[in-house]
Amino acid sequence: MTGTNAQEHKLNILVIGAHPDDPDIKVGGTAYKWAQQGHNVVLVSVTNGNAGHHEMTADQLERARRDEARRAGEVIGAKYVVLDIDDGALMPTFENRLKIIRLIREHRADIVITHRPYDYHPDHRYTGQLVLDAAYMVTVPTIVPHIPHLDRNPMFLYMSDRFTQPIEFRPDVCVDIDDAMEKKIDMLHQHTSQFYEWLPFNQGILDQVPEGDRERREWMAERRRRGFTAEPYREKLIELYGRQRGTRINYAECFQDSEYGTRLTKENMNHYFPFFD
Repeated sequence: MTGTNAQEHKLNILVIGAHPDDPDIKVGGTAYKWAQQGHNVVLVSVTNGNAGHHEMTADQLERARRDEARRAGEVIGAKYVVLDIDDGALMPTFENRLKIIRLIREHRADIVITHRPYDYHPDHRYTGQLVLDAAYMVTVPTIVPHIPHLDRNPMFLYMSDRFTQPIEFRPDVCVDIDDAMEKKIDMLHQHTSQFYEWLPFNQGILDQVPEGDRERREWMAERRRRGFTAEPYREKLIELYGRQRGTRINYAECFQDSEYGTRLTKENMNHYFPFFD
């Protein structure tokens, strides 16, 4: 499989975030580019997102967030899976580890992308830990025996973050998402309860949110684009795309290779990330 033309094998990509919208924020552009090439992309929220709001009840919010996630997946033609674990209550238990093993096996994942276990939010940290705890076990037949084990470990990758303790994020691969940015913004736009209600409330700027749908999207896009800038990863982008293109890229998504699965190498990078000329 490694080193073959990407079109000869359709990749199975599993993006495992803690909440509905985490996969979109961190991997939405790259997920769209994979989907455009015909690869199978599944976005996962390990929790049901039922805590992050200032007005809705937990049940109301869960229903809203499941619908928002579904619509966000539809923007890029991806399936969005939301597990039934309460927001803010996720723990790295054996029971939850088995759920992650099932997910990875059921989707026969070639690539699994998740949070680093160093993050401000406990759900993010524990999602990353659960995926790492499942990494080797997906190949062990006697664990979750009713679902066929994987013959080889998927490639496990970390989403980017800005945290530096105990160790900062290392960009092993970066993807130019200039041509996917509008789709990424469209995905985020589906998460009404978060980007136009809860997060502005939490940040004390709820009064700044416009009323109209188009105006809201423009307002959110202007604020969010700053966080997707390619500038922190310029050196890596030049290495991957060449100086002429690498210096012109405005937006990028970057990922760190994990030691717990199939390793990302120069030889297999174009197979797993078939975006470089």
